[in-house]
Order: sequence, then structure tokens, then C-alpha cells
Amino acid sequence: MAQPDPLLPRRFHDWFRAKGWKARDHQIDMLQAARDARSALLIAPTGGGKTLAGFLPTLIDLAENPRPGLHSLYISPLKALAVDIHRNLLSPIAEMGLPITCETRTGDTPQAKRQRQRRHPPQILLTTPESLALMLSYHDAEAVFATLSCVILDELHALAGSKRGDQLALALSRLQSINPTLRRVGLSATVHDPRALQAWVSPSGSPDDDRVRRIEGKAGAAPDIQILSTGPQLPWSGHMAMHALPEIYERIRKHGTTLVFVNTRAQAELTFQGLWHLNEENLPIALHHGSLAVEQRRKVEAAMGRNALRAIVATSSLDLGIDWGAVDLVIQVGAPKGVSRLLQRVGRANHRLESPSKALLVPGNRFEVLECRAAIEGVMAHELDGDLPKPGGLDVLAQHIWCMACSGPLDADLLFDEITTAAPYRRLSRDDFDAVLDFVATGGYALKTYDRYQRLRLGPDNLWRLTHPRHAQRLRMNIGTIVESPLVKVRLHRGRVLGEVEEYFIQGLRAGDTFLFAGQLLRFLGMKENTALCSADGQGDPKIPAYAGGRLPLSTYLADRVRSLLQDAHRWHDLPDAVREWLRLQQHRSLLPDRNGLLVETFPRAEREYLVAYSFEGRNAHQTLGMLLTRRMERMGLSPLGFVATDYVIAVWSLKPAIDLDALFDEDMLGDDLEAWMAESSLLRRSFRNVAVIAGLIERKLPGAEKSGRQVTISSDLIYDVLRKYQPDHVLLRATWADSAGGLTDIGRLGGMLARIKGRIRHRRLDRISPLALPVLLEIGREQVYGAALDELFDEGARALIAEAISDTD
Repeated sequence: MAQPDPLLPRRFHDWFRAKGWKARDHQIDMLQAARDARSALLIAPTGGGKTLAGFLPTLIDLAENPRPGLHSLYISPLKALAVDIHRNLLSPIAEMGLPITCETRTGDTPQAKRQRQRRHPPQILLTTPESLALMLSYHDAEAVFATLSCVILDELHALAGSKRGDQLALALSRLQSINPTLRRVGLSATVHDPRALQAWVSPSGSPDDDRVRRIEGKAGAAPDIQILSTGPQLPWSGHMAMHALPEIYERIRKHGTTLVFVNTRAQAELTFQGLWHLNEENLPIALHHGSLAVEQRRKVEAAMGRNALRAIVATSSLDLGIDWGAVDLVIQVGAPKGVSRLLQRVGRANHRLESPSKALLVPGNRFEVLECRAAIEGVMAHELDGDLPKPGGLDVLAQHIWCMACSGPLDADLLFDEITTAAPYRRLSRDDFDAVLDFVATGGYALKTYDRYQRLRLGPDNLWRLTHPRHAQRLRMNIGTIVESPLVKVRLHRGRVLGEVEEYFIQGLRAGDTFLFAGQLLRFLGMKENTALCSADGQGDPKIPAYAGGRLPLSTYLADRVRSLLQDAHRWHDLPDAVREWLRLQQHRSLLPDRNGLLVETFPRAEREYLVAYSFEGRNAHQTLGMLLTRRMERMGLSPLGFVATDYVIAVWSLKPAIDLDALFDEDMLGDDLEAWMAESSLLRRSFRNVAVIAGLIERKLPGAEKSGRQVTISSDLIYDVLRKYQPDHVLLRATWADSAGGLTDIGRLGGMLARIKGRIRHRRLDRISPLALPVLLEIGREQVYGAALDELFDEGARALIAEAISDTD
């Protein structure tokens, strides 16, 4: 009989053997880290038993040294994942007869159970960042967490770098103050920057803290990832991949269970509907995305857990961790937009480390074929992508300070020292901290005359206290950092409402811009409260073509790989014949983009001058670039008429040709041009609304009522105007600018591109459209706001454009 590892008690060794398992090296290493009282970051592939490795030290400690009180806290980015892990954890507890209590606490937990958990905590509690923040806001938080020994942070990469991650990092700093010997355990399968996550797990916020041990599991079998080859019918543009639905359905028929991932909710709806039309065998196929009711999502998850479904169409709502070992195939419809994201989704299949996960990529157009190939190369090279760490949000900090004040009196010096042990806030200045504290206490200079913002008062003992208990109630009703994207009504001036669009779309418009909506060419007049006022007298081409939003951004790393692939014809052998021919025709007609420079083509067409730039910086950065280019072209007297952007290319059309491209693409466009555009657009105003909600300036929920999106917008717009006029350096305005510089504008990435291409612009003046420019020009006026245009619907003008681009005649 095999002897158990000295760190693995006989009871646990026998349980592993009964399961037909053997404890993996990284699971034993996690036990050693716990024995040494060190925190740990475990990086291991899906199917390697990461979650069990995180819980093993807890289970063993409680089995050998049973004691009451909260021992371990498990934090999940998703409520569904916490519920799933709870179910999986109950099995070894029951099978080994361990006297351990284990419960979940989420927004769905009944109030009576929450109160009982505060009085008599279970030994293991599984929760979310929001619920943890809420628990820390009560006066008895120190008593509840006094016995806490370990915090397990699952899918840590999905939290770090987000506002929810900032909230969790601050909560961890408070837990560490309550119990300085607290161990932190981070679990992740896909890690771009291990040092950044080590800092996150560290009690000091430093990546060089020797109290944190990094443990890496052995790589599993390489995934089997293929690209669906659809032959000559592969669309030139679009991203819905409706052309491939018959082939997707055939793959579903041939496999036991298939997860079909898409990149947007609109695409999920269309794909699901299309598959049902093809579903002559009445296979059980379900839909899962964030806009569906919670009950519907739970029903789908339960059916999947019972192996009752043959396929499920899902967005990123199922990217993380639900343990469905029966998934035979993952299909990614549309390009994955990132290597790490692809690996995360592929990992949903199989969940057996020794067997390869099987995945199929379904590109929606020819550029997406290149992106899919580049993503596979990245996976095989074990090179992941991700964003650099960024400072924690000041709006999240404001909510945390308020939260801490609800639990008891605050010492500002001690709280500052505590907060700066959280990795996102490690470099927080004392001036910024004091400004946020002043905002929480009084609203700041411009708002301090309003009683409702007088929340904290400094006592003679130099401690800050709530001015009234109702402020604690207000905080607890509105805690959290997730602000749902509101819808904006589109209304004709003095006329009817045409429908609703997501607010992100309107954020890019200036008065006078034209766009397509509800089959009409509209002219944007401006915003009134939560309504976009328009007139039906738009002329010519849409100045701001409608674009489908909510898409995942193309990662910088993957964009670089696509440029590299284009530059190297020796790597084209695996590409479909139609794509290879397209690229060779481009070589003949013009040039192919290189890895470090910028290819710009200009050509006349239909009494307009077109400029096409192959920048490969993602749709968000390209939208900002389009706004700035058209402003600069106006000043140059080129009479720009509009632009359209994809993840790969931006096209601008005007009445006169651009000649001085170095001046047009100069880095100084990120100075006055950027500030002027952002001030004119509604972008800053809308970003401020989100910041104000998170920071507690605007409350969505009130006792017995909840503000509508319109009411929240009216309140935030009024306060925004007051602050800009009377306190332009207000901490929330600074937080708003920081938010706007990322996200939809992607200014940092755009700045990097402009610096990279300086002196490296290659210009080709053509007599007609090039083959590589064809996809972006087909996007002009083609997509509806909700992205529901079908890929195969081309009008006669589009067919003529294709013929022009691929014709061999010069």
C-alpha cells in the first residue's frame, strides 16, 4: 500500500485513493506553504485541482484541530461560482465525515440567514467582494473575523485590475488589520503578470514580499484548437458568423455537450435563434447571458450540471470556473480578442488535466481568420496577454472609507497606513487620501453646504464618526462597484421616441453628427436628461456610423501577433485559400502592414477621398482616433465627412485628400484636441455618473424606493455642472478623467501607437480601393446599433465595391 505524503493525513490519503486520484505536487506544495504560515499564489491549468488545493489546508486544519468560528473565507467573482464550489466542497466533507460547517453568503442569501451567520459564523464561508464589503461595514466585523485564518481568492486574474478588485483589495487590507497572521491564497489558471498577482496576494502589497510563495502546477495536455474553414463564402466584413451556423450545428450533433461562446449578448441571441431554426432533432440547447433573469440563468446552470443539455450558447457570463467536466467541445464564435481569454474559454472543456481540451474557432470575417490564427500561435507559445496594473480608483476608495466609518470610529493615520498595504493603492499619496476623506466627510468644498453630504465629523479625540446612523443604512443599500450601463432613448425633436440605445454609443457624438438608427439617417442635436434628441434631416453619409458595442476589445498582444502574421508570408500556409489569395492580391495592389509602422492608403471613390489606416489597436482606440482625426482634418481644410472603425482598421472619408500624414498622426492630437473633444462629447458627463454612484455621491437605492436611470442621470448632471464650475479639481472629477482615459477611449493604447509609428508611416496613394481596405468600407452604414445585421446581406453597392477591390485589372 502506498504511503501517504507526510503532509497528507491518512484520512485524506484514503479519500484520494478511493477517488482514484493521487495528490498532485502543487497540492502538496500548498500544504507546505500553509505549514510554513506563508501566503501563496497558485497558478495551475484548469482541471489540475486548483480549488481543492486552496481548500486542502483548511480541511486538514479543521479536521485535526476542530474549533468554532470563521476559519476560511472563499471569495469568488461570481455568485454562481460560489454556489458551485460550495456544492463541490460538501462532497469531501461528507465523504470523509469531517465535522466542518460550510455555507455561502451572497446577495441571494435570505436576511435571516445573514444575521445568523454574523452571530454564529460557519467555519468556511463562500462569498463575493460585495458581500464581504457589506459584512465589514457592521460594528461587529472585528468579532466575526477575529478567528479568520485564511482567505482564498478564486479566479484572481478576473478581479485584479477591475473596480471590484479594488474593492476586494481594500477589504483584504482591513481583514489583515483585524488578524495580522491572516494567510492569503490566490488561485488562477491564466496569468499574464505573476508578479502583479503576487503583489495582490501580499499583505504588504509588494511583489517582492517573501511572505508569499508562488506555486506553479505542471502544464496539462496542449489543447486541440482548430479554425473552422468555411471556404470562399467567408464574409468580408461583419462579426456575427451567421454563415457558419449549419456547420456549428453539425459539430453540436457530433459531440456530447458543447459550449458555444460568443462575444456579445446580441450575438448570443442571434446565434441561439439560428441554431433553433436548424434544430430538426430538437436537441436541448440553452442560452445564457447577463441580461437574462437570474432564475433563468440558474435553471440553465442546473440543467448543465445534470448533463441535460447538448449545447449552451453563452457570453462571458460563463467564462469562469463552473465545473462541468462533461463538456466535450468549446466553440468560439467570432475572434477571441485575447490569448488569455481564449485559454480561459477553452479550459471550460474536459476538466481533465491529462487529456487535451477540444475547441473550434469560428471567424466572422477574413481579418478574424488572421486573429484566430494568431491567438492559436499565442496559446501554443504559452504567451498570455493582459493589462498592466493600474492605480486603484478614488471612487472605490471613497466607498471603502465610508464603509469603514459605518463599522466604527476612524483614525485617519491608521486607515491610510492600512489602505496603502493594498496593492492597487500602494502608491496612494496622502494628499489624495485626504481629499477622498474630505469628500466622504463633507462632499468637498463645492458641496459642503448641503446637509446630506455631512456624513462624518471629526471628534475631539481626533477620530471620525458618522454624523447620523441613516448614513450607514444608505451605504449598505448602495454598496458595490457594478454600475449597469443605462439605455438612452432616441427621440425626434418634438416628436416620437424611435427606440433605445446603450449609452456608450451616444457618448461619442457631438451636436451635428449624423448616425443610422431605426432605418433613418438622424442628426444628433444633444442630450436632454436621459434622452438623445435628434432630427430626421441627416444628410449624406453618416458622420458617425452606428457601431455595435459591448464587444470585447482586441488585446495589445494579440494585435501585435496579427501584424507579425501579416508581415510573414511563410506563416500563411495554414490559412484558408480565400484568405491567402486576399493577402497576395493586397501585396500585388499595395502593401501589407508591418509589425512596427503604420500603413496608410489613400484613394478616390465616388467623389470622395478615402484614408485607410491599418493600426490594429482595437475598436475603442480607433473610435477615439476617428474623432480626433476628423477634428484635425477640419482644421486642415480637408472637409471630413465621417469615419468607421473596426478592431483592425480605421477609414476616414473627406472631400479633399490628406497629404501631410506625419502632421495628421502627430502625438500632439492627445493634447488640446483630446480635451476639447471630451469636453464637447457626453463622455465625461456619463463617466462621472458611474463614478458618482460608486463613490456614494448619487444613491440608486433609497429606503422603500429605487431611483430610475433617468433620475440618477439628472442628479449626476446637475452635480457635474456644479463641480466643474466651482471645484474643477474635485477628487471625483479626477476619478472621472482617469476612467475616461481607459475604457471606451483607450487613450493610453492610442498614445503608445502614435509614439510607435512616429517616422514610420508608409503611404500608398492608390487609384481605387485595395483588397485589405474592402472589409472596413463594407462596414459603413452596415451595422445596426444592436449589431443584428446579418453577415450575408449585401446590397448592389457592396457587391460593386467587392468587384472593384478584387479585380486584377490596373
